[in-house]
Order: sequence, then structure tokens, then C-alpha cells
Amino acid sequence: SGAVVFGYNVNDPERYGVVEFDAVGNVLSLEEKPKTPRSNYAVTGLYFYDNTAAKKAKSLTPSQRGELEITDLNKCYLKEGKLKVQLLGRGFAWLDTGTPQSLLQASNFVETIEQRQGLKVACLEEIAYRKKFISQSQLLELAKPLAGNPYGQYLIKAANENLK
Repeated sequence: SGAVVFGYNVNDPERYGVVEFDAVGNVLSLEEKPKTPRSNYAVTGLYFYDNTAAKKAKSLTPSQRGELEITDLNKCYLKEGKLKVQLLGRGFAWLDTGTPQSLLQASNFVETIEQRQGLKVACLEEIAYRKKFISQSQLLELAKPLAGNPYGQYLIKAANENLK
């Protein structure tokens, strides 16, 4: 029970929501775009919540922007001592896409990886197949309506490769 936020080490934490945590991953504080960050770990925007999240969210009041803030929900869990952090370390790439420039950089990154490796980034059908959540025939069925484009052709190729 509780919630998990994902943290990623960044050079400019003052641009993000920042998570401070102890040696075992318990969250100590959450700060939105702090002038003096307590850590270099940005909150990525990926969260896992237990089944009390909806009830907690209903108790929130809108911010000055007139919106419910995910940070406020996270702070509910923090107040209860039920908020953990999971760090995304080396081998993970978390890319901010909050500005036109950062969106372009993220797009270029994905294109570079896909072109160099011949693999798709975050191809959910392929991931489900490789993790054996779906069968080869199910993957081929998903690929069928897309067979006329490169994505569908990629799925067909993935289905016909030997799983390792």
C-alpha cells in the first residue's frame, strides 16, 4: 500500500519537482521548482498508487491555477509516511518534453536510438510479446491492420524472430 514516485538525477533540478529521500527510499520532501534544491533528483511524472488514490484525490482542493495538482496527491501519501521513491539510474533515459526545444531533443534522441539499433523505443506490443504477456499469434493479429506501414512491419518482424 502507498505510492511510488520515480526520480531521475538531473543537472538542473531547480527546473523540476524535486524529491528528497533517505537511504532506503522513503521520501522526506517534495518541492516544486525549488530555488535551492535538497537533491538533484527530479520527479519524472511516473507514479504508482494504491487503491486509496481516488479517495485522496477527491479530498484535494484546486490550486491557484484552478487545477488539482499531482504534487498535492503525492504530499498526502508523504504525510502518511507511505510515499517511496524508485530511482531511474544508468541505462534509463528520462527526457523532459516541457519546452519546444526539449521536445525536439527527445524526438531526436528516440530517432537516433531507433535508427542505430533498428529497435523501436517503447513499442508496447513488442514488450508484451517479449515478456510473454501475449503470444506470437496475438502479436501478428495486432500487426495486421498496420502491415502497410513501417510500425506494423516492425511488429511482424519482431513476431517472426526467435525469442531469446
